[in-house]
Amino acid sequence: MSPDQNAQDFVAFAVQAGVLRFGEFKTKAGRMSPYFFNAGLFDDGATMGRLASAYAQRLLPHVGEFDLIFGPAYKGITLAATLAVELARLGHNKPFAYNRKEAKDHGEGGSLVGAPLQGRVLIVDDVISAGTSVRESIQLIRAAGATPAGVAIALDRQEKAAENGQDLPYSAVQWVQRELGLPVWAIAGLGDLLGFLQGDAGLAEHAPRVQAYRDRYGV
Repeated sequence: MSPDQNAQDFVAFAVQAGVLRFGEFKTKAGRMSPYFFNAGLFDDGATMGRLASAYAQRLLPHVGEFDLIFGPAYKGITLAATLAVELARLGHNKPFAYNRKEAKDHGEGGSLVGAPLQGRVLIVDDVISAGTSVRESIQLIRAAGATPAGVAIALDRQEKAAENGQDLPYSAVQWVQRELGLPVWAIAGLGDLLGFLQGDAGLAEHAPRVQAYRDRYGV
């Protein structure tokens, strides 16, 4: 499956599952967005299975570039586990690990769960908003003596990052790519979403608002 087809299928699936919605939504940056993506609503076995499949299809061309999958708490935990299951089903068995928000002081202790952090590590999350989760993950990975190898996300909003109420000339994803030197592999981006809306008669009415938002805040 081509990346473009995978992206279009993913957008259609996210809309069908109610994960991608249209209307007026206030973002963390204080912007009024015409769409909202909440990966926490992939909340049953069927939708998580399809989500893991979409991640796996996006990552198959890069599967030789990482040795282990890391999911930052909390959303990244289920993403890492289900992605590992799907990649194994496709013949690429990868260990996975995740962190706790609070270190455990009994039993095995520590803040990391799963396989030992070693080799080249893929970070998997739903979106990159401010890059905070990625930075924290990189610190954990490097502290363990491993090497961050890339970041996989579901949706790249492809819009300018903001700081102290001011728009920046780059997106959070671009910041991760440039400042942290890591590739970011997204299942779909704002361009894919717009293309889907323009080709869907039932949802085409939302396309002008999404296009206007992209014109104002896009990178």
